[in-house]
Amino acid sequence: MKLPIVLEGNRREGYTATCPALPGCVSEGDTRQEAIRNIREAIRLYLRAVTREHILLKKTKTAKEVEAKVAMSTCTADLATASRIA
Repeated sequence: MKLPIVLEGNRREGYTATCPALPGCVSEGDTRQEAIRNIREAIRLYLRAVTREHILLKKTKTAKEVEAKVAMSTCTADLATASRIA
């Protein structure tokens, strides 16, 4: 897979590399080559994390069950807060 990258900077201050297709995927380097090498690694790690997150989401039975668990934990927290106040 080929993704475009954007390289910004200069020799004195170093380079920043970003991958516009992957929000938040940013890296730096003292040289152009180092910045490119670092952004490649950042892209690899970004895609690995997204893949793992997708797999975890697929293991969740349904979105409604997740919403119900969140709602139950919120209600429990509210009841605990209310009992401390009273």
